[in-house]
Amino acid sequence: MAAEAQLTDLFRTLDLTGVFANAVLGGVIARAERFDPIGFATLATLSGLGGGLIRDTLLQRGTPVALTDYAYPLVALAGAAIAFLLQVEGRTWNKLFPVVDAVALGCWSAAGAQKTLALGLGWLPALLLGTITAVGGGFVRDVVLHRVPGIFGGNTLYATCALAASGTMIGLYSAGHPTAGLITATVVGAVFCLLARWRDWRLPVGHGWRPARPPINGGLARWLRTPPRQD
Repeated sequence: MAAEAQLTDLFRTLDLTGVFANAVLGGVIARAERFDPIGFATLATLSGLGGGLIRDTLLQRGTPVALTDYAYPLVALAGAAIAFLLQVEGRTWNKLFPVVDAVALGCWSAAGAQKTLALGLGWLPALLLGTITAVGGGFVRDVVLHRVPGIFGGNTLYATCALAASGTMIGLYSAGHPTAGLITATVVGAVFCLLARWRDWRLPVGHGWRPARPPINGGLARWLRTPPRQD
C-alpha cells in the first residue's frame, strides 16, 4: 500500500513538473508574439495541460485530472505569470530552455505511459498515449498560432525521444519496476532530447528519401525502351 502511494505521489510530481515547464514555454512564446495577460494564460494553459487533457479524454476513465485537481491549472497559470513578469530570454534562458523542454518531455512521456498501463491497457496504447502526453500541448499551441506543428519536421528529434521514453517506461513496468520506470524513462527522454539538440539529429524529410530502383534486365528492359505502336 505504501509503495502504491509512493508511486502515485511520484506520478503526480512528474506530471506537474511537465505542466509547469511547458506552461513557461508557452508563456515565452506568448511574449515573443507580444500577447496580453489573457494570451499568456491561454498559451500557457494549452501548452501545459493540452497533452494531459487529450490523454485523459482518450482513456475515458472519468473527468480529466486537469479539471478535478486544482493544482494543475494553478501550476499552469503560475508558469504563465513567471513568463509574463520575468524577462525569460537572453543567454541564460537560451542555455536553460533546452533543459526545461527536455525534462518536460521526459516527465510527460513517463507519466502518460505509466497511467495508461496502470489502467490495464497494453504496450501499444501506452506508447501512443505517452507520446501524445508529451507532444500534445505543443501541437495544440502551434495549431492555435496557425503554425505547422513542430513535431512534423524541420527540428531535431522530439517525438522520437518521447517514444523512446515511453518504451523505457513500458519495459520497466512490465518487468515489475514501475517506480524505477518513471525515473528512468524521464531521464532517458530528457537525455535523448538534449543529445538530439547537441548533435542535430533529425529524421529524413520526404523529398530527401527515394527508394532504390530495382534493376531491370532482359526482355522487360527492351520492352520499356520500345515506343508504343500507333495503330
